[in-house]
Amino acid sequence: MKLRSLAVTIAVLVLSAVTLMAQVATIEGTVTGTDGKPIQGAVVKLHRTDIKWDSTLKTDKHGHYIHTGVPFGGTFDITLEVDGKVVDKLAGVRSQMGEHPPADFDLRKSGNKETQAMVQKALETGQISDELKRQMSPEQKAALEKQMSEQGAKIKKQNALNASFNEGVTDLMNKQYEPAVTALEKAAELDAAQPAVWANLGDAYIGLAGTKTGADYDALMQKGMDAYGKSLTLNPNDAAAHNNYALALAKAKKYPEMEAELRKAAELDPANAYTKFYNLGALLTNNGQSEAAAKAFKMAIDSAPDNPKNVESYYQYGLSLAAQATVDKDGKFIAPPGTTEAFQKYVELAPTGPNAAACKDMIAQLGGGIQTSFTNPNAKKKK
Repeated sequence: MKLRSLAVTIAVLVLSAVTLMAQVATIEGTVTGTDGKPIQGAVVKLHRTDIKWDSTLKTDKHGHYIHTGVPFGGTFDITLEVDGKVVDKLAGVRSQMGEHPPADFDLRKSGNKETQAMVQKALETGQISDELKRQMSPEQKAALEKQMSEQGAKIKKQNALNASFNEGVTDLMNKQYEPAVTALEKAAELDAAQPAVWANLGDAYIGLAGTKTGADYDALMQKGMDAYGKSLTLNPNDAAAHNNYALALAKAKKYPEMEAELRKAAELDPANAYTKFYNLGALLTNNGQSEAAAKAFKMAIDSAPDNPKNVESYYQYGLSLAAQATVDKDGKFIAPPGTTEAFQKYVELAPTGPNAAACKDMIAQLGGGIQTSFTNPNAKKKK
């Protein structure tokens, strides 16, 4: 049988690797006791007023609390409990992406809550009430007006950033790469310190590159990789960004760099490492890179060797090796070591799987027999 008869043609679906950022924000602050010292272990309860969402957390030894997964938009009531008793409350706190004002509690000022509420309202509305004016000195009024002006500028900038970011992500999800690039470039201009903006911009550049050829393709690919680099500089622990960067490097045929990024993504997200390696193998297969694909599928196997959900990696690994088979002087096909074993492992893990019959056929064509248990040919024998 000719070599090409051994290569079963399959359509490999490369899973979408778009980095999407849920619209979440951050609320944080510090709790100071009546003695002026931070309170550790104080209970802080967040309650969103317009939808059903609540969360509870405690302060650390510095009296600090932070919640980075707060749903973006709306207003929150924040309640402070010390020793099981409610001692303070902040109302109407807004969540924000990027730079955000702290929601602090200072129990030394607990007797002046009405004034604090009026100040908070002034900051939100941009208007100082007559009652608050009567309580303030000219210097305090000037300071508050300055703070209101700065707050207004920040809110305006934040709104523009959110609008551009959300528009870009929506276009990216709809594979409208050119408008996605435009919107996300604007978001990056508004705030260059947002890793999610750069990560999505990298995806948009790579997607747009796929619609181009020649110099345009090369330029957009480089822009995409530069954007991923900026994102990872700002947030080096983003597994999805490392993964998408690796896929872009694979398209650029920069395999050593690709492998390093993919390994980092797997290290940061070990539970799903095999899916990242499998997706890479599928991408390489579709680009005719059977040798590099085999390496990626082997990495997927090594990440989760006995996981039934990872069984397709064995099949794809076997096919990638079979594609590298040679013919000896007698016309016999010589497949690389591990080819038959990969198909054997698939049959062991998924005897009724969708590719079980194809694996058995490949084993037979390669001159092997169906085994009921798998033995690693590379394992060291015990003495």
